[in-house]
Amino acid sequence: QREFTQKKTFTSWINSILAKHTPPYVVSDLYTDIQQGHLLLDLLEVLSGQHLPREKGFNTFQCRSNIENALTFLKSRSLKLINIHVADIIEGKPSIVLGLIWTIIFHFHIEELARTLACTYNQPSLDCSSAVDSSPKASRSAKKSAKIKERWKMSATKALLLWAKEQCSLHGSVSVTDFKSSWRSGLAFLAIIQTLRPGLVDLEKAKARSNKENLKEAFRIAELELNIPRLLEPEDVDIVNPDEKSIMTYVAQFLQYSKNLPESEEDMQEKVREAMGWLAAQEKKLAKLLVETENETYYQKCKEMMSFMETFNQEKTPFLPVLTSKRGEAELSEGQQQMREEWDKVISQINEWKVKLDQMLPSPLDSIEAWLQEVERLQAEDLPDLQDPFKAMSVFREIIVIFKGLMDCFDSHLDTLQSFKNEDEKNMPLVLPEKLEEMKRRLFSNIRSTNPSTFLEYHYGLCSAIANEVKLKLNIWDVKYGAKESVESLLENW
Repeated sequence: QREFTQKKTFTSWINSILAKHTPPYVVSDLYTDIQQGHLLLDLLEVLSGQHLPREKGFNTFQCRSNIENALTFLKSRSLKLINIHVADIIEGKPSIVLGLIWTIIFHFHIEELARTLACTYNQPSLDCSSAVDSSPKASRSAKKSAKIKERWKMSATKALLLWAKEQCSLHGSVSVTDFKSSWRSGLAFLAIIQTLRPGLVDLEKAKARSNKENLKEAFRIAELELNIPRLLEPEDVDIVNPDEKSIMTYVAQFLQYSKNLPESEEDMQEKVREAMGWLAAQEKKLAKLLVETENETYYQKCKEMMSFMETFNQEKTPFLPVLTSKRGEAELSEGQQQMREEWDKVISQINEWKVKLDQMLPSPLDSIEAWLQEVERLQAEDLPDLQDPFKAMSVFREIIVIFKGLMDCFDSHLDTLQSFKNEDEKNMPLVLPEKLEEMKRRLFSNIRSTNPSTFLEYHYGLCSAIANEVKLKLNIWDVKYGAKESVESLLENW
């Protein structure tokens, strides 16, 4: 029963995500469809917003390669894939497939949403404490902030549960203690809907109805009024021990809906002020660090950079929704525009710092880093889509020559990197081990593994351009025979 419910729920969730893919994709049988690898790559591309390498065919080798690419990408996001192997996915083993999809749902859907919960509570940055006034409102905000800091010691599961509890606590006797039997009556779903969209639900009437009726009503309203995909059926939940993962996946969609609700102008202004204070603190911190490390060794500069970035990435999470708002320039207030400019400025300063550090790498690592960046830039570029086939042929030939020239250096750079002795005359490290590992990973994972497929794409583009040029000429030459001279001219052109 649990496996059946998970398969149905996860399939519906995947279909709701792949509806955003171009072209849209619909999973009919999860265990079968996942075996080719394209489904996994499509799903991860939509969730991550990244373009992932893939084989375009469907033979065994290409399917295996696509699944390997998907698993490699997940591992690069520090996801633990315990007992999940390519062979098991190709065979469509239910427990392995469901385990993999749950890992993806939890990381990209539930954890990502749970991280943004801090923003709901106006959490001020630790670096901005001086900007907080002592008014009663500020005092309440500080208490709330202390509460949210405690929350982030918990797991994403507990954070989601706490959010659900808070939505239900506004409606008296509706209690939520887990993602199992607490949802069986359907009242918890209805209570959350009532909190998010007051007036859609009559909870007093619901208390007199059966579990199945309440669940049916909750799922119907959520789908029609909140546009939340129907991942569950009443019979999936109205049982002694409902599936926890399926219910979590569904509840997370209500949290997603709450994040998309328009905020009051006052709340938005408060968040902008907090983000501006944090950004100003980061800019000062960065400037101070650059001065303090000016005369330090490359190794020490990198160490300080790494420490700064670790703290920066941890602290920025609560501010990301407001910092990376997808509103256009015309929709932004003056404060929001200033904040966006400040954010771009800080990111630009960090990137400049990183570029300078890469340029300061000890020889021969500096030239290998420059080579890596050039290859990655070329691989990231979209293939030319030129209307003029003759021009396209020329562009593709040029790209192939450049890429081949770069790849001719691969073996020598690989040997140099593997044999590099990471210590100076005083036996002190020249480069952070993490930097060396990162360069090796880019060389192996990003370049060596995608090199054949990149070449193939370039040659495919060239052959397509040649074919289009030939078709174009054949269409021009497809005329009735005329005089002897015109026939000889056609033959000469052919």
